[in-house]
Amino acid sequence: MIIGRQQGLTAKRMTENGCYLVDQQDREVLLPKSYVPEDLAPGDCIEVFVYRDSEDRLVAVTTKPLAQLEEFAYLQVVDVNRIGAFMDWGLPKDLLVPFSEQAQTMQVGKWYLVFVCYDEETDRLIGSAKVKQFIYFDDIDLALADEVDILPYKKNDLGVEAIVNNMYRGLVFESDIHQPLKLGLRIKAYVKNIREDGKIDLSLAPIGYKKSTDRNTELILKKLRVQNGYLPLHDKSTPEEINAVLGISKKAFKRTIGNMYKQKLIMITADGIRQL
Repeated sequence: MIIGRQQGLTAKRMTENGCYLVDQQDREVLLPKSYVPEDLAPGDCIEVFVYRDSEDRLVAVTTKPLAQLEEFAYLQVVDVNRIGAFMDWGLPKDLLVPFSEQAQTMQVGKWYLVFVCYDEETDRLIGSAKVKQFIYFDDIDLALADEVDILPYKKNDLGVEAIVNNMYRGLVFESDIHQPLKLGLRIKAYVKNIREDGKIDLSLAPIGYKKSTDRNTELILKKLRVQNGYLPLHDKSTPEEINAVLGISKKAFKRTIGNMYKQKLIMITADGIRQL
């Protein structure tokens, strides 16, 4: 069971408070009554998001937040108190950005780019606005004309800055903006240029070259087929373990399975990945 991620869990037993779900290790989490579908029955699998609620209980919800663990989002501050700023990310409990994780003092009503992290000390999800440490400026696994997912988050004198594939920093030049570009709204874009400093120039229209084949996706799918649809590799696997099985870096593995999950090719669990 992974805190902070959408995942498939199995309904085990119904109570007056809701339905208890279990993962493959039979670890339980409550899906509160207000989220339980009328037709859910023991043995059914349901897609949920797991996090700690306002009473610090581990719960599952069917609502998908605006960002999951290790993802960027452009969020609005709804409250500030003595421990930090609270941001609306689409769930009943707002996402805390502690003062120690703020690049500048956050203000109620304003929007900021944040990265969702797991705080081991508190066993909770938090946000960090010190985003540069989570952006990759080298080992760019992209090619010219590749289609990418972007999250526009800031306007500057040259155009609009964006997070690319949840990993890189890009820019859509003002001269290339021929359609409305709303901050915080994820859209498709295309790689126009990869600069020496690791930043990426983006186009909102296809470049015109044939998109390169995602070799790592094909590699993982092939391994899954050979291993009956399951690989015991996950976020906690060591770089050596991943390289021994797949022959790629841990960074490339995490990036690839993230894209495969979005394409509904795999299910990510705490102990590995399964082909859908």
